[in-house]
Amino acid sequence: MTTTETPSIFAPVSTPAFAIRDLSFFVLTITAVIFILVAGFAVYTLIRFGRRPAAPDIEPAQVYGSTQIELAWTVVPLLIVVVLFLVTARYVYRIERRAQPPDALEITVVGNQWWWEIRYPKFGIVTANELHVPVSEAARPTLTFITLQSVDVAHSFWVPQLSGKMDVIPNKTNRVWIEPQRVGTYVGQCAEYCGLQHALMLLKVVVHPRDEFLAWVASQQTAPALHEATRPGRELFSSLACINCHSVRGTPGNGVFGPDLTHVMSRSTLGAGAVRNTPENLRAWVKDPAAFKAGALMPAMKLDDAQLDQLVGYLATLR
Repeated sequence: MTTTETPSIFAPVSTPAFAIRDLSFFVLTITAVIFILVAGFAVYTLIRFGRRPAAPDIEPAQVYGSTQIELAWTVVPLLIVVVLFLVTARYVYRIERRAQPPDALEITVVGNQWWWEIRYPKFGIVTANELHVPVSEAARPTLTFITLQSVDVAHSFWVPQLSGKMDVIPNKTNRVWIEPQRVGTYVGQCAEYCGLQHALMLLKVVVHPRDEFLAWVASQQTAPALHEATRPGRELFSSLACINCHSVRGTPGNGVFGPDLTHVMSRSTLGAGAVRNTPENLRAWVKDPAAFKAGALMPAMKLDDAQLDQLVGYLATLR
């Protein structure tokens, strides 16, 4: 059973995230030492020289220039900056220049306002808002390389426990890689303001044992079974504007402006984290998406209750 982890760069589970945490601790240690020294001298000065002198008309000895002091406040900060620069450059090089192994899993993540499209080119899978990857084991290391693209504005891919922040820029392709070493569910977020619903552009990364990941792939490659009882809902879906924006394998729907709905009920949330994915919430979402996500590009479908029941009854079978 997987558990959802609270996002934190100080609880890494992936190789790049371990490097980022170690660098953070190094920088925090140096800055803490600087703070303690400066604050200590300030407190000492206040205590030692804060009392009024017995004869206030007597001026203390004045020091006009000190080569030693001037060298200290110039050379020491310069050395600190150089050390921080060199250590940071070393970590950045280790992360950015990692070569992709031939057996690495390849995924493409496309940022949209305000959801994530996720493609697995080698498996022919298209899903949304939930990234599924295998765990990397000591006996069989498995890296996942992620290509990042945007179709509209600037976004940013960030799953704190798995990797560093990487911007997702229109007309530019960026890449990150992860090597998760523990099974679980890890929460990410768009980290670049991208419009009204930026805060509701969550991303979940589900790390599976290898066999469980292969089972997930097989289930995603299989078209959902058509239940005779939901045929009216499927026909309604095919007759509405839904098919202009959404895809469902085995139907006329081949739209690319909205998430692929072939296995929509296998996801844990709707609207990239706007609300939990339940049949009740799905019905409310279809009825009026703006009630959950103001400014959502999906329009209210203006369906009556009977039509809503038919449509949601069909969508609820897409697992």
